Amino acid sequence: MKTNLKKFGFCMMSAAFILQATSMGASAANGSYSNSSIHEKKIVNVAHRGASGYAPEHTIPAYQMGEQMKGDYIEIDLQMTKDGRLVAMHDEKVDRTTNGTGLVKDLTLAEIKKLDAGTWFNEKYPQLAKEGYEGLKVPTLEEVFKKFGKKANYYIETKSPDVYPGLEEELLQVLEEYKMMDSKGRTKNVLIQSFSKESLMKVHDLNPRLPLVQLFSYKNQATISDEELESIKEYAVGVGPNFSKVDGQYVKMVRNHDLQFHPYTVNERADMKKALEWGATGLFTNYPDVFNEVLREYKHKDNGNKVTK
Repeated sequence: MKTNLKKFGFCMMSAAFILQATSMGASAANGSYSNSSIHEKKIVNVAHRGASGYAPEHTIPAYQMGEQMKGDYIEIDLQMTKDGRLVAMHDEKVDRTTNGTGLVKDLTLAEIKKLDAGTWFNEKYPQLAKEGYEGLKVPTLEEVFKKFGKKANYYIETKSPDVYPGLEEELLQVLEEYKMMDSKGRTKNVLIQSFSKESLMKVHDLNPRLPLVQLFSYKNQATISDEELESIKEYAVGVGPNFSKVDGQYVKMVRNHDLQFHPYTVNERADMKKALEWGATGLFTNYPDVFNEVLREYKHKDNGNKVTK
């Protein structure tokens, strides 16, 4: 009897081991995003270009303010300098957010570091002006990582990747250098997004374990098919369209395919509430403090509607 029990136990252990191995193999084949914070049940609050409603976008003070306001992610748009350095800037040109002119790709890092990236904000928004914003510098990706470390979460966009050959390789190299990935290439605090499917596929080919988000910019009412969503699911964990062009049905379709839904840029309370009611799993906002207030109200309302047995 004991012999039979031992045999039965051994068989059960063997079956469990095989099942676990099969599961791990399938997970690896699909990119294994299980360690990414994207899979938390928490609705994520992404500080768009930092808390850019209060401070000059893509500067250290804007990122710091985003953290202070309990934003879950620092969003970083990447451009690449003439000498191959990754800098945080939304536009391909430096004109709008600095006192300089020209394309980032035509300027060296040393030249970009001479620019003033904060005074423009004081001039445009005098009610929010601070003396400390004058003379702010454009940060590199490395400088952001040095400042905020591995405890922060980063939502990184490959901007205009067709303009910057080697952007994806440089990004992954910096992520590795600052230990944002473990030895198996997994990450718990980085998401990579892009409007370019080609760029995301390149990142996916370089490291299939990194969680990716496909961005969309719709000029008309947004539509998406089941086929498109299944295709996106092969390489990404979520989608990020412009909120002004989507509706509840769009969100429902995305969520039905088990993809995350992070629209941009949602700054009005009414729109934040609408996004939550539609089922958004997070959103980009210039005002992370406001979204946290809306989230608290939403959760309180949701808890109040629960029926206890």
